[in-house]
Amino acid sequence: MYALLALAASAADLAAPPDLVLWYREPASRWVEALPVGNGRLGAMVFGGVSKERIQFNEHTLWNGEPHEYQHPGAWQHLPTLRDLLFHGKQVEAQKIASAEFMSIPLTQKEYQAFGDLFIEQDGVSDDSVSRYRRELNLDSAVAVTSFESGGVVYRREVFASYPAQVVVVRLTASKPGALNFSVRLQSAHEGAVTKALPGGVLSMTGQVEKSAIRYEARLTVASARGKREEQGDRVVVSQADSATLTLAGATNFVNYRDVSGDPAQRNDRTFAGVRGRPYAALLAAHQADHRALFRRVTLNLGGASTANLPTDERIRQFATSRDPQLVALLFQYGRYLLIGSSRQGGQPANLQGVWNDSNRPPWGSKYTVNINTEMNYWPAEPSNLAECEAPLFAALKEVAESGAKTAREQYAARGWVLHHNFDLWRGTAPINGSDHGIWVTGGAWLSHQLWDHYLYSGDEKFLRETAYPLMKGSAEFFADYLVKSPSKGWLISGPSNSPEQGGLVMGPTMDHQIVRSLFGAVIAASRILNVDPAFRTVLTDLRAKIAPNQIGRLGQLQEWQEDTDDPKNQHRHVSHLWGVFPGGDITAYGSPDLFAAAQKSLEFRGDAATGWSMGWKVNLWARLLDGNHSFRILTNLIQPVGAARGQGGLYPNLFDAHPPFQIDGNFGVTSGIVEMLLQSHDAYAKPLDLTDVQAGRAALIHLLPALPDAFADGSVTGLRARGGATVDIVWKDRKLVRAVIRARLSKPMKVRYAGKEVSVRAQAGGAYVFGPDLERLAR
Repeated sequence: MYALLALAASAADLAAPPDLVLWYREPASRWVEALPVGNGRLGAMVFGGVSKERIQFNEHTLWNGEPHEYQHPGAWQHLPTLRDLLFHGKQVEAQKIASAEFMSIPLTQKEYQAFGDLFIEQDGVSDDSVSRYRRELNLDSAVAVTSFESGGVVYRREVFASYPAQVVVVRLTASKPGALNFSVRLQSAHEGAVTKALPGGVLSMTGQVEKSAIRYEARLTVASARGKREEQGDRVVVSQADSATLTLAGATNFVNYRDVSGDPAQRNDRTFAGVRGRPYAALLAAHQADHRALFRRVTLNLGGASTANLPTDERIRQFATSRDPQLVALLFQYGRYLLIGSSRQGGQPANLQGVWNDSNRPPWGSKYTVNINTEMNYWPAEPSNLAECEAPLFAALKEVAESGAKTAREQYAARGWVLHHNFDLWRGTAPINGSDHGIWVTGGAWLSHQLWDHYLYSGDEKFLRETAYPLMKGSAEFFADYLVKSPSKGWLISGPSNSPEQGGLVMGPTMDHQIVRSLFGAVIAASRILNVDPAFRTVLTDLRAKIAPNQIGRLGQLQEWQEDTDDPKNQHRHVSHLWGVFPGGDITAYGSPDLFAAAQKSLEFRGDAATGWSMGWKVNLWARLLDGNHSFRILTNLIQPVGAARGQGGLYPNLFDAHPPFQIDGNFGVTSGIVEMLLQSHDAYAKPLDLTDVQAGRAALIHLLPALPDAFADGSVTGLRARGGATVDIVWKDRKLVRAVIRARLSKPMKVRYAGKEVSVRAQAGGAYVFGPDLERLAR
């Protein structure tokens, strides 16, 4: 039967699925054409030049700025005034006072920086005299390869970023002995850097970021097989070699957001001590074993004729008029590849550009924008089986909570901690930029949802007790103090705040209430599981019942604000009031059909054209609304060259998502959205399961193929994860389920739903449960 062998294979034994390669017929002429490699700490963009190769690189802690506290002392004294003005409709006056008395000091946060470039200049090769040129990125091996023929010699370069070794490795080979002749140099992205060649084929580049406490060193070693190697000024020259290996490390003096006492040179010493004497083959094998242990957990085949023989940029151009579901599968896996490359244990979280950035004034500072973008970066982590990649986010949240506690005290005279719509390397949490959008209080509460989801997917009670619950509780403590009674309706509402990023400073945006209601529910459930804080649980239960409910407006829409003022012609990129549909889960077809219909009406008003990341969100939303064809329509709008449609995003030739400009969150949003088409596990209303049980992680609900588009008529997926600790494999043909295998990690009741049918299973940890087209149980 179709693809059953794939289901039977374990993740470790799976061969690389087809069509996991991005490839091109010519070198990159722009940064958004170059190919990314990364290990969570270092990122590099490979241009694939012929006579002159450029590899632009980054290090995750290379930012401007210095340890600094951003909160505005005494701002809380103006809070009653702001609320009173807003309750009386005096928004302009409130925003003016807030701008003067309530904003971060300074008003803006700091920026992620470029590090530098590695240039390889190859002698005896002319750009005009090459044949058989190809550059590619293999997602399964995580190696970027450039190859071409010149003068009867085939030249090849392989580039990867190793997490085990913490270096970027470049391998150069030639098919003819002694034919490799090149020089290498480093160039800093910052003025005043000093680059020098050291004995033994080493280049060192040191410097300090302008207007910053950050000092850095990049170090490159050059090893060649046969031939001659010389240090000449600021470069190393290799001649008549058979092959060569370049190893690049980079480090800064950053220790944590309060400490910059590190020594970058000593850190690089330790890095090179770990790779000294290790041949290229060993470095490559360790890198691939590490990468594949994560990447190969999930396979996706969406059927259709393979178009892998076409260059990737041509496939993007042709997608709207050709049937290329495998390009969707490639884009899905690319998102997983990028998350592995930009977010690993011990590093910083993936920022607006992951870990890749060629500018010292990047768009939006390439920070952590938490009114959608940072959260979207991590949407695919749990369902696409990359939970380990969340570790940097969770580590950062512990620091953000420390800073946010100071902001909560100074800005709101409140307990707990708060995060507004951005943070940076220095963990700023106060409202920045402008009062009309910067004063938005639920960034930390939203990110707490990621903590709770990690528990629901894993059942890891140690994580819940030691990491998630303290952070979630602290966020809930803030809102227990912050929520205020509406004088008109008597509900508890949020404010002053904003519905990102429109409408200005208001009282009671719908999104805030959805997030806070979800947060309180998670903290209540977690406290029951851990048997702690019964008094606080009672307080939250009482407050949660009083939070302003979702409201349906005059147009049948889900209201974005307390007042029924939604404009049906408003097609703003943010769809904030639909948080309860996705990534939240309290608005569902089964549990709240009226709100479900109202949310759909709101999404219809917003339209299908949008920025790249916004379309990434809408792919998820339409899937949650169980309309796979509409979800695929949004995906089709996204998979087109940037600029092909006026006023909306698209893809760059290297598959980077475009706002425009480049924002990596859209890539992650697409990966998450494709999962939502194939598998959902959020709907807590399938009877006879009790809502409290589901929220507390004691029961699981798995919905198979809930929003399968017509375009994905045949296919298979393995290794997806569902809440409740299950791993799911699915095969379908002619848009109908053929077979599903659900492997349980936890012992708990489970309900499986498909095409209107539901069956119950008392799952046991380690058990595998096989279902056929009518959800009948099959033998393994």
